[in-house]
Amino acid sequence: MSARSTFGRRSLGRGTAGVVVAAAVAPFLNAAAASDAAMADNTGALHVGPRVIPVPKTIGSEAQKVLADGAARLNAMMAADSTAAPQAPPLDKDGWKKRIAAIDKAFDPVVDRMLAASPAKVEWLTVGGVNVAVGTPNVLRHPDRARLNIHGGGFAYMGGRYAMGQAAQAAAAAGCKVFSVDYRRPPDFPFPAALDDCVAVYREHIKTYAPRKISISGESAGGNLTAAASLKIRDLGLPLPGAIGMLTPVTDFTKLSDTLQTNFGVDTVLTTSPKPPVHDPVAMLYADGHDLRDPYLSPVFGDFTKGFPPTFLQSGTRDLLLSDTVRMHRALVGAGIEAELHVWEAMPHSGFGFFTPEDEEIRQQLLKFIDKHTG
Repeated sequence: MSARSTFGRRSLGRGTAGVVVAAAVAPFLNAAAASDAAMADNTGALHVGPRVIPVPKTIGSEAQKVLADGAARLNAMMAADSTAAPQAPPLDKDGWKKRIAAIDKAFDPVVDRMLAASPAKVEWLTVGGVNVAVGTPNVLRHPDRARLNIHGGGFAYMGGRYAMGQAAQAAAAAGCKVFSVDYRRPPDFPFPAALDDCVAVYREHIKTYAPRKISISGESAGGNLTAAASLKIRDLGLPLPGAIGMLTPVTDFTKLSDTLQTNFGVDTVLTTSPKPPVHDPVAMLYADGHDLRDPYLSPVFGDFTKGFPPTFLQSGTRDLLLSDTVRMHRALVGAGIEAELHVWEAMPHSGFGFFTPEDEEIRQQLLKFIDKHTG
């Protein structure tokens, strides 16, 4: 039976271009206490307390500009904070929905660029009852493989069209079909809805593809869901995928990691206060009162001695979640799981904004790892 014949179909929708550059809304994803993070001078150097942290010359010119622009955004946020009365985050459902829709819309220019630059077609299908953007490359080099992509965005943002862009970009690079999961999101669908959706898509795929030919990958919240889904797949007695990729993942909701402190103020994407107890409203919206040490929420606390797929982990030296990534790597290695840790110079959370040479290098290194294990 073909993969296509088992999946329901719905029409492809394309939104209009957003008026906000996507990079400019990245700090808005975690804007709480941003005014405590840093000040920047006209060179883009960050001033964090007595420290002056310049834009390094050890990265490419495009990446240097991303860091400098990020510093400028922090200054703008601080200026806005100083002139506006403090406002509580929108905790009512209608407020959350408006906020989520606005941020989703702001990523339209990034999606348009991904689609235009990727020789692949994208269509929407229903897989295991879940909406999935399916990317098919113009040159299908590996028809026997499938890749599940799980988008990031704090578990609440960057669904819909962004899943399309990732499906096209990953399919063009991987030469196989990519199924980008548009999982259910809070406020209507908190934990474990997103996890259940990812597992449901995987369960449907192993009816058509050999599990060892399937890979799962995601960034940030998607990295968390990649690990959590792998644990749930194992615990359900299903065969594990051939490989997974966790890119700048959040692995510990309890906020114990070292770089939440040491990189606070130098990560220009994640700007939430690192101080426990956990009070990030987006994370709490997703967690919905569940035990934050539950491995399906905080995968770093999982028991990996029972089995886990070969894992690619990626972070950057300025990523607030570098320690989340490092701790996950150590937990896997300690359990005898094959795991590779890749850390990029001066990179903040989620890379340098999708299109720099360093971002392309991440994609190529992940692809090399997946090829090794699913080829």
